[in-house]
Amino acid sequence: MTGRRRSLGWALLLVTVLGSVEACSGLPRIVILHDPLTPQEHVTLGEAYQARGLGDLATREFEAALRRQAEFVPALIGLGNLAYETNAFEESEEFYRRALAAVPGHPGASNNLALVYLARGARLDEAEGLARRVAEHGGALRPYALDTLAKIYIRQGRYREAQSALEEAAAMAPAENMRIHQGLSRSRHELKSLYSPHD
Repeated sequence: MTGRRRSLGWALLLVTVLGSVEACSGLPRIVILHDPLTPQEHVTLGEAYQARGLGDLATREFEAALRRQAEFVPALIGLGNLAYETNAFEESEEFYRRALAAVPGHPGASNNLALVYLARGARLDEAEGLARRVAEHGGALRPYALDTLAKIYIRQGRYREAQSALEEAAAMAPAENMRIHQGLSRSRHELKSLYSPHD
């Protein structure tokens, strides 16, 4: 009985001493935190940072989403968009290709990959095929895909087709979506500098 009490006493003394040493010495504590955000919540936060020009914080959130769910397409597209904005086209292409491997035919990844090829001035036939499939699929991205097609046609000197694509995109783009209308306006300006329908 005394041996047991003595062991218990030593154990209590050891715990007390170690606790005091830890409190005084500044030894690091290991804390395991749980990430309360879902992958989509990380992406939403990343997109908000990106819209404010905070690329490093946006990257951190997109990468956090991928840690929660590997190959999460919205996060891959977000990272691809960030790379595209800095003209890191090879990196951007890699992210969009990963997104397409995860979800073949994904409209956003397809149109964005077409834009990468257009920016690089390479693989324009493949870019046209990607954008055409998005345009044919319909949906909210159709005006963007038509604008992408118009840009490809302009690059190839196919001005009438570019004008037709731009007219169709303008007719279907929601009036309140300033982003698409600004993009279409830039494309129309570029086309006008190169082509007059009366020529």
